[in-house]
Amino acid sequence: MHVLLAPDRFDPSLPASEAARALALGWADARPADTVAAVPLGDGGPGFGDSVRAALGGELLAVDVRGPLGGLVPGAVLVVRGPAGRVTAYVDSGHATAPGLLPGGVADVGRTSSAGVGRLLRAALDTGATRVVVGVGQGVTHDAGAGLLAELAGAEPGSALDRGGLALAEVGSEDLGLLGPVVRELRRIDLVAAVDVDLPLLGLHGASSDLAEHRGGDPGAAQELERALGHFAHVVGRVLDGAGVPGGTGAPGGAGRVDLLAGARGSGPRQAALPGAGAGGGIGYALALLGARLLPGAAVLADATGLAAQVEQADVVVTGTTTLDWRTLHGGVVGTVAGLALPLSVPTVALGVDVRVGRREWGAEGVAAVYVLTDDAAAAQRWPADPAGVLRARAARVASTWSR
Repeated sequence: MHVLLAPDRFDPSLPASEAARALALGWADARPADTVAAVPLGDGGPGFGDSVRAALGGELLAVDVRGPLGGLVPGAVLVVRGPAGRVTAYVDSGHATAPGLLPGGVADVGRTSSAGVGRLLRAALDTGATRVVVGVGQGVTHDAGAGLLAELAGAEPGSALDRGGLALAEVGSEDLGLLGPVVRELRRIDLVAAVDVDLPLLGLHGASSDLAEHRGGDPGAAQELERALGHFAHVVGRVLDGAGVPGGTGAPGGAGRVDLLAGARGSGPRQAALPGAGAGGGIGYALALLGARLLPGAAVLADATGLAAQVEQADVVVTGTTTLDWRTLHGGVVGTVAGLALPLSVPTVALGVDVRVGRREWGAEGVAAVYVLTDDAAAAQRWPADPAGVLRARAARVASTWSR
């Protein structure tokens, strides 16, 4: 029997590559004669770069970048060389924005900057890559990617765009004057934002609302951030329209359009409404301004790893993630894997620590069975200290059921 293991990461302590290894060991414990292949996946969030490297190899370039509060942290850019000399650079925004980089968690996100992601993107561009893929997932910045833009433009640290999301309430059109050359530079690049969620930047289902409802943020602070990010998007829109800019079409006596973001696609408000613009606290929005295509991270990684071809060879596919909910079923790793397997009548088995959807929901997405990893007291107690061991033990039980 041919088994394909295609998991997401399970908590920060168990990256997708280690989860795949634990699953493979557990399956071999129960069914050693089966052929097992592993493709670690991700949704664009932390660990994205590790999953790409596990699947594609490549050269890892070390880059020291600014963390969310300004101190230097280690980062890296993955460079993968393909046919005809084509170079793709992969950036994991989590290197500069991961929750572990900010003591106190989400409480301080109004003052954090995404400048480190801009430094990583600059390093990726310096490799000569013609395609740059940026993994964008949940982090501790919430500045609509303004810090990223400031870093790319060469603005001084602590500039109007680089003081965190709350400071964006004070941004004016003059603060965007350095960005035009950056936008024009990126015209030659196929820029992709591999986002973990399809949130827009603003609104009831936007990034700030998600911060308060699902990530433990203070509702009052989230409302302040919503206003500040809304103001920033409005200013960007005015600049893109040439309004309110000296010499622009909206200025009294203006004599023609002056577009400080010449080459940017669409308008600030329109891009703020794009699915994925709110990913990473708005990093998706900034990348969209630079011309990026916003795509589901799980689908991007599935395409890069050739997952579809591997599913065709499988008799059963095993996937999983920490929290199995409507998001992971719609655009996440579990949903992406099941979507590839269902048309081929290949059963998908999913494992999760926290399962928040019922049989009707996951069955409708093509998942054949779901197993909760901590459904007994012993496993629940063991999980925090030994998640790989719990996963291995459950994989053996799954193999006993699904291997013929």
